[in-house]
Amino acid sequence: MPNNSMPLQDIPCLSLQGPMLSLPKRIKRKSRDWLSEGLDTECNAPTELIQQWSPCHQHQQLLSKDKENEGKFILARRSRRRKQSKLGISWNHLPDELLLAIFFYLPLQDLLRISVVSKRWHRLVFDECLWHSVDLEGLTHMGPALQQVLKTGVRRLRCPRAFVEELHFTVPVPLQIVQLDLSSSIIPTSALECIICHCRQLEYLSLESQQISDKIINIEQLNISWCGFNNDHVKSVVYNLSSRVTHLNLSGYRENLTLNDLKVLVDRCPQIQTLDLSDSTLLMADSFHVFKHLKCLLHLSLSRCYNIHLAALSNLGKMVPTLCLLDVFGLIQDNHLPSLKKEMPHISINSRPFSSVARPTPTSWFIGSPSGRIMWSRMCRLRFTL
Repeated sequence: MPNNSMPLQDIPCLSLQGPMLSLPKRIKRKSRDWLSEGLDTECNAPTELIQQWSPCHQHQQLLSKDKENEGKFILARRSRRRKQSKLGISWNHLPDELLLAIFFYLPLQDLLRISVVSKRWHRLVFDECLWHSVDLEGLTHMGPALQQVLKTGVRRLRCPRAFVEELHFTVPVPLQIVQLDLSSSIIPTSALECIICHCRQLEYLSLESQQISDKIINIEQLNISWCGFNNDHVKSVVYNLSSRVTHLNLSGYRENLTLNDLKVLVDRCPQIQTLDLSDSTLLMADSFHVFKHLKCLLHLSLSRCYNIHLAALSNLGKMVPTLCLLDVFGLIQDNHLPSLKKEMPHISINSRPFSSVARPTPTSWFIGSPSGRIMWSRMCRLRFTL
C-alpha cells in the first residue's frame, strides 16, 4: 500500500477508539471526581447520587459485601465486557470502489487467495480493472489459467516460454487483448488460432519460434521470424498480410523465401517502414529493384543473405533514398565497413545487431533481470512467480 493511502485505523471515525478506550485509571477517576463535583454544584443532585459516584463509597460497598460473604464459598462468573464499538467498520460495509482500490495493490497469488472469501470478493477479484496486464511467463500446464485470464478482459498478456497442454479451448467473444507475447511458448495450433481470431483490438503480437497455421491477422507490427515455415507457409503469409503492416520480421526462412514472394509482399504492404529478411539465402542483388517501391522504408535487415555481394550494396542507398538503417551482418568484413559507410554517409550500417520488430522484451535482457519482464516498454501489473 502506498505511503499516501489511508489504512483502516487512520479513518477518522475509527480514531476515537484508541485514546478514549485506553485512558489510565487515574484519569478516569479524576473525570469521575470532576463529574461528581459538577453534579453537586450545577445540577443540585441528591447527595446519595454523589456518594454512589465517589470512589470511597464504592470501596465501602465492597467491604460490606466481603463481610456478608465470610465463611461462604461463592462461585461467580466474571462478566465479559464486549469490546465491540458502535463506530466499528466491517469489511462488508466497505463500498466496491474502496475494496477494488485495496485489491489493486495485491500480487497475483494473494489476489487469487482472497477470491474464495465470499461471492462478493470473488466477483470483485475478477473485475477487469484489476486484470489490465498479466505476466504468466514460464507457467506450465497453463490452459485453465489462461482461459480464466482471458475471461477477465485482459488487455496486455505476456506468456513467453509457457506450456499449454492439448485441450478443448474456448474463449469469450471478443477478446480485448491489445498486446500479446507468446514467444517460445508451446501451445496447440488450434488454441492459438482460437485466441488470435477473437482479438479484434490486437496491435502488438510476438510469435517468435512459434508453430502457427496459415491464418494471419490485421495488425501493424508482426514478428513471425524462425517459425519453421516451409515455402507454402511463406506464400500463405505474404498473400494474406494486411496493407496496414508497417513493421515486419520475416527472418530465418533461408531457402523458403523467394524473389516472387518478396514482390507479392511489397505489392500488398507498400507502407512498410521496417523490414527484416535476414537469413533469406535465396535473395540476390536483383531484389534491390523491388525495395525501391517501398517509399517509406527506413530500416532494412539483410544479414546473412550470402548471395548479395558487397559491390551491390553501394547501389542500395541510391535505389532507396529514404533508407536510414541497414543491417548486413555476415556479408561484409570489418575492414571493408569504413569504405561502405563512406559511400553511403546518410545510412547507419550494422548499428542494430538484433531486430526490434514487434519484439516485446529489450534485446539486452537476461533471465532474472527486471528488464526481462518488460513487454513493449511497460511492466505487467500482475505477475506469476515460480
